[in-house]
Amino acid sequence: MLEKIEAISQEISQYTVLSKEQLEQFRLRFISRKGIVTELFEELKDVPPDQRRAVGQGLNGLKNLAQERFESFSQQIEALQESASSRPPLDLTLPTLPNLTGTQHPLSLVRQRIIQIFERIGFNVADGPEIESDWYNFGALNFPENHPARDMQDTFFVDKTAGSRTGSGDMLLRTHTSNVQIRLMEHQKPPIRSIMPGRVYRNETISARAHCMFHQVEGIYIDRNVGFKDLKDTLYHFVKEMFEPGTQIRFRPSYFPFTEPSAEIDISCQICGGTGCNICKHSGWVEIAGSGMVDPQVIANCGIDPEEFTGFAFGMGIERITQLKYVVNDLRLYTENDVRFLRQFEGV
Repeated sequence: MLEKIEAISQEISQYTVLSKEQLEQFRLRFISRKGIVTELFEELKDVPPDQRRAVGQGLNGLKNLAQERFESFSQQIEALQESASSRPPLDLTLPTLPNLTGTQHPLSLVRQRIIQIFERIGFNVADGPEIESDWYNFGALNFPENHPARDMQDTFFVDKTAGSRTGSGDMLLRTHTSNVQIRLMEHQKPPIRSIMPGRVYRNETISARAHCMFHQVEGIYIDRNVGFKDLKDTLYHFVKEMFEPGTQIRFRPSYFPFTEPSAEIDISCQICGGTGCNICKHSGWVEIAGSGMVDPQVIANCGIDPEEFTGFAFGMGIERITQLKYVVNDLRLYTENDVRFLRQFEGV
């Protein structure tokens, strides 16, 4: 029994208390009615008579030690509380961290501006799937079976199933947002006047001038008596609203399987002002979009009578427009999430 008393005395002497919770644990363990010291006093009756005197003196000393340590710990806790209460009150209205203001991504800024320009002249916004069938991405748009764009070098094919409208069940990541145009013409009667912003994918090597994932905005207008002049007026308006005053625009003849006649749209270089630089390849002009009158066969593929309705379509890359508007010389900056690059657009 005396050895047990000595062991408990050492435990009490080495015990530390730093909070009210720990003080309560000390009390319950050593000096409460169900504590260790009380249990030892109850065991005193089982001690041989010749040892009872020595054991009783040891228990009294143990009880006094536990009580003294408890009172000492209580005084320490009270002193800590008084010290904390003497500090100035905490102002919960003060900010805990610097107020760091975020910013929108430059591609989002340009995308929203493009949408705003076209909505003001009657275009609405349409969306469609990014994983598409061969029919909506190529077949309905007059792409021949042997067209280079169908090759694995340009297109990410993700699945092959049976049962598509063309007999080929290839599923792919869309290479342009023209698939949304086809879906609109299939399910909506003219007049149709919509733009289709979205991500597109092409199997290209990532570099400063190319990426395997980028963003496009395409537009279509289908109605009676729509002519090439309507297309030119629409794109003239867009360029004047999007770029600096005095920006020149020109149309160059081109070829696309889904439009006839077709034209590419150039504007005077925003980087050098038309004097010539690396961006415009020292020509003073930069291509921003492709366009043309929708091929009658494409209109017919969607169940619309090409004898009654005509229309135009156009498409442009958001990255290219952003590059010209904000002088960005590396397409990889758009997707690397470099904070130094993104902070340049605060307050834009």
